[in-house]
Amino acid sequence: MDLEKNMNEIKHSLWVEKYRPTTMDTYIGNEHLKSKVSIYLESGDLPHLLLYGKAGTGKTTLAKLLVNNIECDYLYINASDENSVEVVRDKVKNFASTLGFQELKVIILDECDYITPNAQAALRNLMETFSKHCRFILTCNYVERIIDPIQSRCQSFQIIPPDRKQIAQHLSNILTNENVNYELDNIVTIVNGSYPDIRRVINSSQRQVVNGELKIDESTIIQNDYKLQVLEVLKTQDKKNSFKNIRQVLADSKVTDFSDLFRLLFDTVDDWGKGHVAECILVLSRYQQSDAVVVDKEINIMAMFVEVIGTIK
Repeated sequence: MDLEKNMNEIKHSLWVEKYRPTTMDTYIGNEHLKSKVSIYLESGDLPHLLLYGKAGTGKTTLAKLLVNNIECDYLYINASDENSVEVVRDKVKNFASTLGFQELKVIILDECDYITPNAQAALRNLMETFSKHCRFILTCNYVERIIDPIQSRCQSFQIIPPDRKQIAQHLSNILTNENVNYELDNIVTIVNGSYPDIRRVINSSQRQVVNGELKIDESTIIQNDYKLQVLEVLKTQDKKNSFKNIRQVLADSKVTDFSDLFRLLFDTVDDWGKGHVAECILVLSRYQQSDAVVVDKEINIMAMFVEVIGTIK
């Protein structure tokens, strides 16, 4: 009990959990999506749902909001950790097949794009077997990794990120509620650096509160600025100087971890890909994989930009 109490206290101290929306009125999202989902809440029943979109944009929040606002027993599984056939056959099947307190049961499979193809096939069978009283809410970043037989059994919704102003207002409300002093420029810096990941915006802000004031450290500003500078270079038509300019930006930033840059490049590829989005995504994928194992990450990232610039210019 003491451990459970301590875990709840830690969870409540994290802003991302403390201010996780619990009703559709407080959920930050697309109005069309909210109106559709509200119909399910009013009826007290759900279809199988597949919620997909970029990381940190509210998929898990929406899934938890749904099960907490209808009468149901629910099971939550983070499929990035538990993704085997055994988990589906044992944990999911046991929950779906046993009696509960409520007539309706809901199983949330978070980050289900991590589930192996064999486990997805087993999951499809369970969705059919227990469809009378059990619903599944699946969330994922990459919907193309979900097998077609599962997609066809779900009502799918793409979770579109709120715009920067909405996220900035949400962060401002949190800071005000926590009695934290802040400057608008600092909120803009954090939102621009982490957009569209709402979770990262909130976590980054909480880490940078010192003595009741939101203070942006120099490294955050540098890292955010360098990523935005790289994007600006990619958007220019100056093929001759693009490589040199990006190399200079990276050298000046002194950044050695490019994971956030890969994510930002992917999230904004429609802006700078210039009709070559698919090719650019394949390039990003290859070099992101090699980034995890290469000795010199800067050489790897610059090799990627050579290929990217050659593709879009």
